[in-house]
Formats: sequence, C-alpha cells, structure tokens
Amino acid sequence: MIRSPQRIRPGALIALLCAAAVAALGAALGAGSSPAGPADLIDVLTGQAEPVTRDILLRLRLPRALAAFGTGASLALAGVFMQVLLRNPLADPYILGTSGGAAVAALLVMLFGAAGAAIDAAAFGGALASTLLVFAVARYHGNWSPGRLLLTGVVIAAGWGAIISLVIATAPEANLRGILFWLMGDFAFATRPWPTLVIAACTVVAGLALARSLNVLAVGDRQAALLGLRVRPVRAIVYILSALLTAFAVTTAGTVGFVGLVVPHLIRLVGGSDHRILIPSSALAGGTLLVIADLVARTVIAPRQLPVGAITAIIGVPLFLFLLGRTTTTED
Repeated sequence: MIRSPQRIRPGALIALLCAAAVAALGAALGAGSSPAGPADLIDVLTGQAEPVTRDILLRLRLPRALAAFGTGASLALAGVFMQVLLRNPLADPYILGTSGGAAVAALLVMLFGAAGAAIDAAAFGGALASTLLVFAVARYHGNWSPGRLLLTGVVIAAGWGAIISLVIATAPEANLRGILFWLMGDFAFATRPWPTLVIAACTVVAGLALARSLNVLAVGDRQAALLGLRVRPVRAIVYILSALLTAFAVTTAGTVGFVGLVVPHLIRLVGGSDHRILIPSSALAGGTLLVIADLVARTVIAPRQLPVGAITAIIGVPLFLFLLGRTTTTED
C-alpha cells in the first residue's frame, strides 16, 4: 500500500510557497550571461547599482520573471477551475484544448496585423469558444461524464493543433521561427507582465469569494443543487474565469502545457482539496514552477534558449500518464 503524503498545515504551506516564490524570482534575477549576486540585488533596491546592472535586472530579467510567474499562476488557477467543472484531476487548459483555441484565435489575428488588446480579445474568445465546444460536443447525445469530457477535450485539442500546423505551413518564412517559439512557450518578448499578474491576483480574490461554492460544486451538480447552490451561475463564472486566465497566459507566453495539471494535483496531495487553500497555493506554486522552468530554459544551454513549454512538458507528461493510470484503475 502506498501512503499518501503527510498534509501540511495551511499557514505553513502558504508561507513555504511564498518563500519558494521569492527564492525563484531572486534566482531568475541573478542568473544569466552577467550573473548578479545578492549584493547586486541590494544595490539595485537601494539605487546604488551600476546603470548597466540596473538595466539588465530591471528592464530585462524582472519583466520576464514576473511574466513567467503571472503566466504560471494563471495556468494553475485555470487548472483548478477546470478540474472543478469536470470533477477530474486530469483536466487542464492544454489537454482540454482551451489553450489551443486561444492560440489559434490569437495567431490568426496576429497574422492579419493585429496587436495589443485585439490579440487579448481574440485569445479570450478562442478560449471561451473552445471550452464551450468541448462541453457541447460531450453532451450532444445526453448527459456527459468526466471521462467523456476529457476524451472530447483531447480530440478538440488535436483539431486545434492541426489548424495551427496549417497556419504555420502558410505563414511567411520571416515570421516562422518566432511563431514556433511562441507556440512552444517563450518569454523572450514578454515585456508586459502586469496584465497577467493583475488577472491572476484578481482571480485569486474572486476564487476565494467562491471557494465554498466550489467546494460544494466539486461533489457534483445534482448534489450541489440539493444543497441549495445555484449551479448554473457558478459554472458560468468558472467558465469565464478559466477562459480569461488561459487567454492572458497564451498571449503572454504562447501555449505552455501541463502547469494546470501538475500544480493543483500536487497541492491537493500536500494541502487538501479545500479551495480556500487550494486557490492561493496553486497560484503561488504555478508561478514558482514556471519561473524555474523559464530559468532552466534560458540558462541550461546559454546563450541559446529552449522553449519553456518543452521544460514543462518534460515534467507534465510522466505525471499525466501516472494520473491517467491511477484514474483508470480507480474507475475499474
């Protein structure tokens, strides 16, 4: 018999994750072609650093690290919400095709010359449409099950992947390398970290306000309705929040997979399933994980950079297969 990991007290878990986040951000600021130690970071904070050092840390590394943190937090939160909707620990924006729908919409408007808010709006529309499509197709012949939803999401994600391949095949060669890196996850051009950070922070606040309702919804729609929960409005809010988080994550860094799968599941193992703890813990852990993944991606074979999505996939694929086997065994 395999014993479950010992649960960590909520306060200790949040404190540990905050310390890990600060350490990861500090490492991201310090590592690079021009290493910066603790003394350099203190000099930057006190205004005594050299101009070159200040520019490297504040204009290059800090926005990238904050963008990675915001994106990781957003993807982890989207994973939490989708796992409530599906009542399945295998749900994830990447696996269910939400990231793919956002990427297709954003990529198409980018090729037509759009920028800024237009890309964000297109990605949100693509993410929301993909999520609704998964649920509509899964329920076409009657009531859906979590397994049916998961399978439908995988198929639709494959369809979005095919459309992306067609777009890449017809894209101008001058833009091809940038498109490929963006699709695989890239923070090299993430100069606007604040929108993603703000969305993630606001969603944590909204999620905490909904935490009790999410706890009830996680046991099933019928049981939640019997307990007096207005299921449809809560599900609609969760739909919108999931799509919004995924859209901002995609427009910031492209399609980064498996963060929404790995992080919430691990937090449940060590901290339990109460969404009052799960939501802030997942945001902190997701942000920290992606900061570390981006740090590895840009330093392991420096000066060349790896797509950060490849790093998260290396972590996520084995865990996904483990969870899939565990879920199948439980159902049998």
